[in-house]
Amino acid sequence: MSIQISIIIATYNAASTLTKCLEGIVNQLNDETELIIIDGGSRDSTCDIINSYRQYIDYTISEKDNGVYDAWNKGIRVARGKWIAFIGADDVLLPNAIEIYMNLIHHKKDIDTYDYICAHVEYIDTSGRILNIWGNEPKWNKMKKGMAPAHVASLHNKKNLFEEIGVYDYVHFPICADYELLLRKRECLKYIFLPNNIARMQKGGMSFSVNAIRETYNIRKKHKSISIMYNLFLYLRDVVLFKTYNVRHSIKMTFRGEL
Repeated sequence: MSIQISIIIATYNAASTLTKCLEGIVNQLNDETELIIIDGGSRDSTCDIINSYRQYIDYTISEKDNGVYDAWNKGIRVARGKWIAFIGADDVLLPNAIEIYMNLIHHKKDIDTYDYICAHVEYIDTSGRILNIWGNEPKWNKMKKGMAPAHVASLHNKKNLFEEIGVYDYVHFPICADYELLLRKRECLKYIFLPNNIARMQKGGMSFSVNAIRETYNIRKKHKSISIMYNLFLYLRDVVLFKTYNVRHSIKMTFRGEL
């Protein structure tokens, strides 16, 4: 039976979250899936955790890399699946996520013609409380302005994406290379959007930063997806909204006595 889905996890000093991440995956693996872990040379007990799950892992390596997208590129090169899902070491795949994807893969006749399959992701705080549900259809009128779908645990057609348009540009876009990759397809991106919650993603990280906003601006500029003036407007707007959110959040935490 051929491998349909390759799950790739990039790790680096992820001992505090990796076990929970793997526990959400291993019970969903079957003969049509494979698990790949690319470690960036962790100095904590990450590699010990990886070794304790070796019976479930099809490929793993630990060596210095240039960030998560460089690690994912390494995983792409060894992946055997027709579809590739990327999961962060602090993300959790929800129960039945693989089953939902497999049902679609096996029952949609022209599935191989699609580039991308995505769904909803639960955005949670450190206590596990759901803050928001992320993920929209990657329609061009949205994608040309910013990343619309939730990248976590979405499926990428290896042939139609990575073999056709290349892998992640981690050198120029170390934070938002997922957005830049999909934007290469522009309005020709052929996708399926599922109204299901597929994974959980914890708040924070580099994707929620001014640097990410600046990188998104540069991606739109590179691909000329919108006008120069509109691009500048979106950049300034998003920076203001980001800083306003941080101020409001700090005030809220102060009143709660959490600072």
